[in-house]
Order: sequence, then C-alpha cells, then structure tokens
Amino acid sequence: MAPGQRTQSAVSAAREHPGPPAQWHRVLTLLADVSLFIGTRSVWTQAATHRMVLAAVISVCYAAVLVTGVLALTVRRTRSLARLDLVVLATAVTLVLCTWALNHGGGDEAVLTTQAARELTAGHPVYGQPWPWLFTGKGVALTPTTSGGYDLTYGYPPLAPLLTAPLLWLGHGGAPATAVSTGALVVGTVTLWRMLPAPWRSAATMAGLGFGFLPTYARLGYPAIIGLALLVPVVVRWPRIGRGGRLGAAGIARAACLGAACAAQQLPWFVAPFLLAGIYAVRRGELGGRAAGLVMLRLVGVAATAWLLINTYFVVREPGPWLEGIALPLTQGAVLHGQGLVGVSLYFTDGSDRLDWYGHASMFLAAALLALFVLFVRRLGPAATVLPWCAFFLATRSQDGYYLMMTPLWLAAAVTAPPAEFTHAWQPRPRPLTGVRRRPTLVAVSALLVSPALLSAALAVTGAPPLRMRVASVRHASADVVSALTLRVTNTAGDALTPHFTLTTGQGMSRYWSLVRGPATIPAHGTATLELRPPRGRFTVPGPHARIRLRAFTATPQTLSSQNVRLRGTDGAD
Repeated sequence: MAPGQRTQSAVSAAREHPGPPAQWHRVLTLLADVSLFIGTRSVWTQAATHRMVLAAVISVCYAAVLVTGVLALTVRRTRSLARLDLVVLATAVTLVLCTWALNHGGGDEAVLTTQAARELTAGHPVYGQPWPWLFTGKGVALTPTTSGGYDLTYGYPPLAPLLTAPLLWLGHGGAPATAVSTGALVVGTVTLWRMLPAPWRSAATMAGLGFGFLPTYARLGYPAIIGLALLVPVVVRWPRIGRGGRLGAAGIARAACLGAACAAQQLPWFVAPFLLAGIYAVRRGELGGRAAGLVMLRLVGVAATAWLLINTYFVVREPGPWLEGIALPLTQGAVLHGQGLVGVSLYFTDGSDRLDWYGHASMFLAAALLALFVLFVRRLGPAATVLPWCAFFLATRSQDGYYLMMTPLWLAAAVTAPPAEFTHAWQPRPRPLTGVRRRPTLVAVSALLVSPALLSAALAVTGAPPLRMRVASVRHASADVVSALTLRVTNTAGDALTPHFTLTTGQGMSRYWSLVRGPATIPAHGTATLELRPPRGRFTVPGPHARIRLRAFTATPQTLSSQNVRLRGTDGAD
C-alpha cells in the first residue's frame, strides 16, 4: 500500500475476502471483548450510587459485551466479524467516557497542566512558577527531590496546556486536562483501529482502551497520552515514509505529527531517533545515500517546524524558564522511584552513595541501544518502538508508566512494520566489521557498546549508604502516634552531607520530616544529633508487623541511606 493511501474500511476489506473469518480473527475479537470487563464492575458500582443514567449505560455495555462474545464465535462471514470489531470499539469508547464522567479530577499531572493553561490564558508565565496550593488537596501526589523539596512547577512541553485552555470552562481541579488526555486516547485508538488491516483492528481496541491501564493514565491527565495519540499515524507503516524519495501530503502530515508529539511530552523524544534512524536506513537501502539524506532533511525539517510553531510563544516570552521547564524531568533530581533496577537500592539494600550512576547507566544504555539499532537495523528494525523504553529500566525514575504508556505503538509496529520491510535496509559496516571474523567482531562491538551502561549500573547498585542512623528517642503523642523523633547520625563519607529524612511504610516516598534541632549539614566523618518533626506534626505508627523504613536523601552527591526502625512502644534508644 502506498504511504498516503487510505486504509480500506472494515466492510470493503471484508468484501475482498468473502469466505468465513479466520479462527485467529475470531479469537482476537473475543479477547478484545473480554478485556472490556476489566474495571467495569467498580465503575458500575460507583455509578449506581448516584449516577443512574451512567449505570444504565454501563449495563447496556455489559449486554453488548455478552452478545458480541456470542456472535464473535458464531458469525459465518468475515464481513459480519468486521462489523463486530466496530461494535467492540464503540463499546470500549462508551465505557471509557462513562468512567471519565465519574472520575475526572485527575492527579498531579492534570492539576499542573490545568493550572498552566489558566496561567497561559491570563497572560502569566507558565514555566518556573511554583504552585504549592495545587498539592494541598487529598490524593494529589507530590514528586519529592533529593534536595529535600518537591517539584511544584510545570515541567512538560506546552502542547497539553494549549489544548487544555479552551476547556477550562469544565471546572476546577484537573478536569479540563483529563478531558484532553482522555479524548486524545480515544482519538488515537480510533485512528489506530482505522489504519490497521481489518482483521487486526480489535487488537487496537484491546491495546488502547481495554485492560484499563491506558484509560487510567488518561484520567490522571498524563500529557504523554497526547504524545501517544500523535505518534500513532507516524508509527503505522513507518518504514514506508519517504518511499520513492517523496514525502507527499501523507508524509508531511506524519512528520508534523512527530514534531507535535515531541511538543506534548518528553517520552516521544526517546523514540524519535530510532524512527528517524530506521527511516534513513530503509531509504538509503532503496535510494542511496544522497537521496535518503534529502528525504530525511525534509522529514526532520517539517517535524522541527511543527515543534517550533507550538513552542514559539514560550521561546519568545520566557526562553530561559521554558528551556529549564521542558528539561526538568532530566534535571530535577527526583528521588528514586519505580520497578526497575533502583529497587535494589530502595528495597533490597540500605541505599547507595552512587545514585547518580543510575542516571548515567540509563543514558549510556539509550545511546548503546540506538547504536545497536543502526548497526543491526535489518534485525532490530521491527523493535524500534520497544527498544527505547529498555533504557528506563536503569533510570532513577523507572516506573512502569514509562514502559506501558506507549504499548499501542508496539502493536502498530508489529502489524505494519514486519521484518520484510527491513530486508534491504542499509547497515553501516566499517572495514573492521567485515571480513572473515565479522561475526566475533560484531559480538565484541555489541558488548563494548553496552558495557558502559552495565558498569554504571553495577557502580550504582554496589554503592554503600553514607549515613549510619540510630533512633535515640521517640516522642509519642499517643500510643500509636509519633510527634517527634531524635536521631544519632554519623556521616561515613569524605564529604559534608545535607540529609533530608522521611519515613515510609511501603513503596514510594512519604513527605519529608522537618528538622527541629541540630545541624542541617553533617561534616565528613562527623556525628550529629538531630530532632525531626513529622509532616503536619504527627505520624501514625502502623500495625506491629509493618515495615517502617527510615530514609535519608542527599542531593550533592545524590545518595540514599535507609534503615528499618521500630517506633511502637519505644521511648528511648531503638
């Protein structure tokens, strides 16, 4: 199919294959149908208490899921099954919208985006402005930093506030931003459904709206969902962009979508180099180096223009804060969090004095993966939308959202960018990588490329906690409420450290405790007695079997020291 050719509708595609549907098509439709059950019961229960119209709509969706399940296994024509795929999509969209109508307050991402939109419409600066009052409400998460503070500013490219501004009439809180992200998810899923070959369309419904995890991120107001929606038309059949040396109208539109995606959130920044490198390799294999370079020049030029147009107002009005704001996730020094390698220092050891090396490992791995992708594009080309996220497993912020929010792109590439598209792609082979010993040399080069990341990760994991902490006394307001904590802290490092303390009872981070008495900075090899007060003046001690973890972060250098403590029934030394 030509790059700009419009995908056939489900019905017209079915007419070309008038026989009975393939069994795998039936199973795929059924799986997409089943995925809509996830989370629906809790939404119906919530609606049945005070939103009876929505409860009735959800009940109809239940009926649609059941009937579709029966028909998916019994219809005899491909055309009928294609229509059922459309019914599954419509049911999924209805459930997502009903859930948004019940839960649209959003999280920290939503309230920050909405506030940024309000400041934008008022003509005020958007970047570098702290908004602490947004986080006083219940359920709004904070991002703590190793410097003892919290990230209270907007730290994303500006497309999300620009799209949110016209919807500020929806109300207070994060509702306008969640409406934008939920709408973007629906549009992105429908676009992917429309662009995929007819038998695969229910997979788009399942990946985008089924299972519940992407709609949850959309209801939290994540700008990355907007980036995902914009990347969908870019990724579908992406190796065909620029085929024949021409972008055409469709290629220009896809390049503009790539630029707009990079103006929505930072995650598209990581996948864009892989897509551009892959397109260049495929085009060079087809057209030669000069023609492929011209195609890439036009493609990057259109994407950069779209990105710049979205950012122009902020570049002109507040260039410094804008640049710092869009780079904030990379520079903010947020505390360790996630399901990746950082879990070793967070949960399995007592910390590390080399936390910076997690960030170095992530960057080294991202660069190594891109280099390996270029070297072995014929083999790795189909994985272009998956490889970038591997680097986040080593990052200081390695939460699973970085992996799963772009998973519909995995599906788009798997269906429309098979290995056959890369058979004749150009792969650089300098003289040392050719000859009789080509294979061992390539293996050695691959190992050399990933070794900096592995070495950095090993340094981070094997670091030792620089602070030794001992609970000297605990002041109780009642039997299970702590009002103050006295610590005896020894700095074993060769540099003075300024620690910031918190107590956690599970995964993630609680708010920092404030220093009431004692030095803020502990000299090298020195010992100090510190009195700490919990947030809001009280800390409720959990049950006797709960694990209470005392953590101390420092920013320069970034370190973590942790220790289990016992607070219940303790008034003296622990």
